Amino acid sequence: MNQPRDGKPQTRRILDTPLRLRSGLVLRNRVVKAAMEEQLAGPRRQPDHRLVTLYRRLADGGAGLLITGHVMIERRAVAQPGDIVLDEASDLDAFRHWSAAAGTLPVFMQLNHPGRVVRRDTGSIAYAPSPVPVQAGGLSGLFAPPVEMTASDIARTIGQFAASARLARESGFAGVEIHAAHGYLLSQFLSPLVNNRTDEWGGALRQRARLLLRVVDAVRDSVPDSFPVAVKLNSADFQRDGFDIDDAAEVIDWLSPAVDLVELSGGSIESLATAGHPADNRTLARESYFLDLATRLVGRTATPLMLTGGIRRGHVAENVLRQGFALAGVGTAYAQNPRAVRQWLDGHDAPVAPPTTWIRSKALRAAAVQAAVTDRLHTGACDRRRPRMPTGAALLADQIRRARQLRHYRKEQDEAV
Repeated sequence: MNQPRDGKPQTRRILDTPLRLRSGLVLRNRVVKAAMEEQLAGPRRQPDHRLVTLYRRLADGGAGLLITGHVMIERRAVAQPGDIVLDEASDLDAFRHWSAAAGTLPVFMQLNHPGRVVRRDTGSIAYAPSPVPVQAGGLSGLFAPPVEMTASDIARTIGQFAASARLARESGFAGVEIHAAHGYLLSQFLSPLVNNRTDEWGGALRQRARLLLRVVDAVRDSVPDSFPVAVKLNSADFQRDGFDIDDAAEVIDWLSPAVDLVELSGGSIESLATAGHPADNRTLARESYFLDLATRLVGRTATPLMLTGGIRRGHVAENVLRQGFALAGVGTAYAQNPRAVRQWLDGHDAPVAPPTTWIRSKALRAAAVQAAVTDRLHTGACDRRRPRMPTGAALLADQIRRARQLRHYRKEQDEAV
């Protein structure tokens, strides 16, 4: 690798550049630990010592910003029984311990509502803009029938996002990221395939984006201007006639006056783009899946854009920045090798191979890979090291763990009635 006159490898000079956000927060470099579901909720859906241990270790990995796995805003609506929930009933001391685990490194909490992406066995409410069932092939039956949201449901959800953002700030988190990607509730409202409403919340893109924009405004009103607010948005849903790149461009324009950062990803439970299996059969790159598509959004806005998905080598992260993105988000690679980013900053390419499996079903293969990533996060949350688990075994272990978490979640829901 070429050595410039100051002695730093060129890769480090690019990745190691600070970034000041609109709110005033300065990120020390351009690599972000992107959100990954930790599935580590303790009693009452709260963080415990395991998340503290995990984030203490993740903070040593070299990234300039950590974004948590999604935190639910609604106790009766969780994507998985191991999800954390932050609401007015939460013990903020538990969340303060979590936010403090990274020391001086900023941590954003990702806030989410699953909408219709709710497993039937949780007993959770599967809210949706319209009663359009999840179409996930042979796994479709696992999801609860969606319930069309009323105007009061929508108003309550906006308030819950705002309340959770306020509580995240009170708990010591440096910012929040609103999840409007991957087929969850806000993404469902954006999608013309899921949102068939004829009222003010459906129809043309501006109306389908109304909920996201109202949520962002409510969150902004609930926190000071110095508190960063980011949004995670699909560059495309990768479904024929669905939300696509031109839609994303318009939504970013509407978001720009209010947000510090927009993270771009893609896909959903119905179109496994983040696992390399888009439903519209588009060909994705083997690494940095969405770069070719999302580059069309660079230069349209002064708001910093972050690209996430399939970044597993230092020079790939560097190329993302060279294409005009302000930040490179790293998920799976960070879980598999938390030291990889530090090695990239030192000028080493340090490739991280993705988990592999021979399972033929695309949906089960994606679930197995996700289970392998979750296993690495759980390993990082332990006080002891354990060997890497084969992908198939990780999927089995994940199902056993989920069954245990489900029993606890259902018991808590029954006691709350």
